[in-house]
Amino acid sequence: MTLPDELLRTAGPDEDLTLRRAVGPSYFPVAFVARFPYAMMIVGVLTLVVAARDSVALGGLNSAAVGAGTAIFGPLLGMAADRFGQRPVLLVAGAANSLALLVMAAVAFSSLPDLAVLATAFVIGATAPQVAPMSRSRLFGVITEQLPARRRVKTLNGVMAYESAADETVFVFGPAIVGLLATTMNPVAPVIGAAVLTVLFVTAFALHPTGRVEPSGADERVEAAPARDLLRPGVLVAVLGTLGVGMFFGGMLTSLTAVMRDEGTGDAAGLVYGVMGIGSTILALAVAVFPERFALRARWLVFGATMLVAALGYALAGGMVGLVGAMVVAGVGIGPTLVTQYSLAATRSPVGRSATVMTMLGSAVIVGQSAASAVTGAIAESSGSDAARWVPVVAAAVVVLAAVLNVRVRDERPAAHRD
Repeated sequence: MTLPDELLRTAGPDEDLTLRRAVGPSYFPVAFVARFPYAMMIVGVLTLVVAARDSVALGGLNSAAVGAGTAIFGPLLGMAADRFGQRPVLLVAGAANSLALLVMAAVAFSSLPDLAVLATAFVIGATAPQVAPMSRSRLFGVITEQLPARRRVKTLNGVMAYESAADETVFVFGPAIVGLLATTMNPVAPVIGAAVLTVLFVTAFALHPTGRVEPSGADERVEAAPARDLLRPGVLVAVLGTLGVGMFFGGMLTSLTAVMRDEGTGDAAGLVYGVMGIGSTILALAVAVFPERFALRARWLVFGATMLVAALGYALAGGMVGLVGAMVVAGVGIGPTLVTQYSLAATRSPVGRSATVMTMLGSAVIVGQSAASAVTGAIAESSGSDAARWVPVVAAAVVVLAAVLNVRVRDERPAAHRD
């Protein structure tokens, strides 16, 4: 997935100047593919553990362990990148994550106790390379440092639209790839595939020339804001919103897996889940051409409400056709919602903390996804798949609640940039 030229073109003395030229032609393809392991690991672990241990509840619990690892260590990786630069952090995390994924492929089918599987899942989450947040941080730095001030806002909106569309694409089609590999090969294939992609593309992303950019805190002209500034209401409400989106992902996929398992086709759930990507990718990219009078706060409310309506339709649907139709509508709401959340977070990032803030949002998606997977799996086993279908409704309600809170947030100041 590449960024259209009209979203990259910048105004200035050189009308041919584009962001693609600034970062190089290979940047966007590499950064896009490098996101897939991160999106595949939750679903891959879930699919693998369910197949190996024959328990949706245990599979969901392992997804939660992945999320716990990400919740604890994800923001720390972001802080390390802000301090030491992205390249060493990504190289170390990528190597450790690839090894952990391969260990999971062996441990899940071994005679080791469930605790060993859970511990491995935690390590997978703890070492997950934060490609998407770091990509946003790199591009944010290029925009604020190299583009004319009068063009920064428009270019930032276009880039955030693309970045969120890319995230949405991998978070929807990542599970679809997992389902395809699991059904055509075996349940171990998605985990091994994620490990291979990590070695190849996360390493390429780390070694890309843009990875040489000095961390924001290293420039003597800029002093990083204190860590307490990360707890500003404007940042926290964006984190809450992405947490809700992650919960929606996890609740939707796990409940759909339970429904399809009841029908004997559980391994193909990722393929059906992929239909959400149709509207989400299109609408996420379309955000770049929304009129400015359609403010970010209003967008979040409108598209968050769309998610809630779709979730209610999913919970009440009487057959597979209704379920799929509801997921298509949900995709229309998810894409623009993610774009809005990341755009707000970018403009509210404290000085020198952009990678940390972006990582906080990325970790919130994984935490929400894994926690909802665990809860939904437990509900599916104890009360049935129909009861599990109500979890996405709760998740969408969290997104709408965060949107309402966001209306009341006062932006103290925009993210600082170097002059």
